[in-house]
Amino acid sequence: MPTGRRAPISTPRSANSWIVLGILAPLGMLVVSAIMLLDLRRDAWSKAELNSRNLLQLLERDIARNIEIIDLTLRVLVDNLKEPRVAELGPEIRQLLLFDRVTSARDMGAILVVDEHGNSVVDSGAMPPRQAGIAERDYFKTHRDRADGELHISHPLISHLSGTSAIMLTRRVDKPDGSFGGVAIASLKLSFFNRLFRDIGLGHFGRINLYLRDGTRIMRYPFDETLIGKSFAAAPEFQRFVREGKGTFIAPTSSDGFERHYTFGGIGQFPLLLSVALSLSEVEAEWREKALVISGIVLALCGFTIGLSLLFGRELRRRSEAQAELARLSHTDALTGLSNRRRFEAAFDEAWTDGADTGETLSLLVVDADHFKRFNDRYGHAVGDAVLVGLAVRLAASVPDAADVVFRMGGEEFVLLLRDTDMMGALRVAQRIHAETAKLTVASAALAAHSVTVSIGVATTVPAAPEAGTASDLYRRADAALYEAKAGGRNQTRCAVTAPGPRAAA
Repeated sequence: MPTGRRAPISTPRSANSWIVLGILAPLGMLVVSAIMLLDLRRDAWSKAELNSRNLLQLLERDIARNIEIIDLTLRVLVDNLKEPRVAELGPEIRQLLLFDRVTSARDMGAILVVDEHGNSVVDSGAMPPRQAGIAERDYFKTHRDRADGELHISHPLISHLSGTSAIMLTRRVDKPDGSFGGVAIASLKLSFFNRLFRDIGLGHFGRINLYLRDGTRIMRYPFDETLIGKSFAAAPEFQRFVREGKGTFIAPTSSDGFERHYTFGGIGQFPLLLSVALSLSEVEAEWREKALVISGIVLALCGFTIGLSLLFGRELRRRSEAQAELARLSHTDALTGLSNRRRFEAAFDEAWTDGADTGETLSLLVVDADHFKRFNDRYGHAVGDAVLVGLAVRLAASVPDAADVVFRMGGEEFVLLLRDTDMMGALRVAQRIHAETAKLTVASAALAAHSVTVSIGVATTVPAAPEAGTASDLYRRADAALYEAKAGGRNQTRCAVTAPGPRAAA
């Protein structure tokens, strides 16, 4: 009989929880790895941008220094030509004096001075001066028409004197009265820029471009002679160079459509723009290789971990299901499928405790098959088992929900535990039991309806009442009522006497 509330059976953690944990952990690894890869990508871009800025500054410095040297030479030459006594000297002495302090720059060609008609009057490389047809050059016409005294840098052209590609750095020479007196000319070979750019590794799709501010390209890396001297003033990227003056941006190149990272700026005070363009795909190439390797390893480890988690979870689920099945079997009568005596004891304790807390009425019906031994003796145990199974079905049909209501205590004895049910309700259930039992038939033994009957003992109490006694008392009262029904002729229901009052103190 129930003796007290049982401790709950501890169960292992849900297999699904382990599966979720086993999946979330690798997913967390993936998120962390993704963050790390993004950091590596940002580092790659930061490094590329720093290298671009450093490269741009280096190229700007070298180009500016070389042009400044040539410009200084032209300034000295123009200043010397303003001296009246210089014009009075003989050609050889004048050439020696004019070019005595001339500093040579890298890839600088001959220095030439022409008069207002374009005729050579001084030539650093020859005596007498070489005639080069300067009057038709654009830079000559610019100085003739504009007396600003600024350094002028020409478009790329072929030098008449050397036959090489060059740009001409020129300054105006004024007569004593301020009128146009000619042009001082120094050539800078394009080989200077080509050699400066080609030693820099920017990858297959990297680009370095040097422009005049009007959009004319002076030099390009990688070198392409067909593109030198062409105007790119309409190109969107060049327009941005002119508009912003200095900075960085990412945009597709108008000529080939490749996206590049541009770093650009001017060169000193000269009318030149320099840009360094890195291909986005090449900037990320090294990072992409690392990302593929790291991602592959992480994905493999995560997949392996998830696979193990799923296998582990499946095994845990199997164990949990097996334990649940064992627990169910330990509380289930193997013959009838009803809850057994062990389950009844736990359910009875729980119902009694709840009733003591809530004040609800608790009823107990003890049911016993009449003359069951005769069925076994006359028809055999197989028929007896069939009777018990049929009786279990009829008992379950007598109540709306048989779970934790109908129990087989052993042999031919059954118990119905009715919560929140008073005596009248219990008697109605007993009446239904008699009606359902009357329908029981066993075809194998030719047992027709009304062949099987039951006797029922009913006891009711309110566990919270002082006179309720214990759960065992309620069971004994119901059992005693059952024996009264048996003694009274069977196939009937008897109610237990009212619960005894509280015992007097000894």
